[in-house]
Amino acid sequence: MLVTPFITMEGQLNKIYIYPQNMRASATLWLWSLKDFAIIVIAALFSALVLATTKFLIPTVLTAVYAFLSIRSDETTVLDFIKYGVRYFISTQQYFEWGLRGD
Repeated sequence: MLVTPFITMEGQLNKIYIYPQNMRASATLWLWSLKDFAIIVIAALFSALVLATTKFLIPTVLTAVYAFLSIRSDETTVLDFIKYGVRYFISTQQYFEWGLRGD
């Protein structure tokens, strides 16, 4: 909620309350939810520290993979899209019924 105070011509102080479009939507920052963004930032700092001291690249790769998989679009992450695709094409059986229409 954003409150915008303004003064009228008569000298009265009025407030306008501006609400977001969807009050139930989770808070996001760029492409990630705030929880995912905080995890990515902490993991990136840890990865940079490990990379600078030991030249070990795996934490950096894991952080980048997590950042990619947690990209959010309309409350659905990239990982959710991958799960849906695997479930549709690989793990669940598709049911097809062959026959003539109108019977």
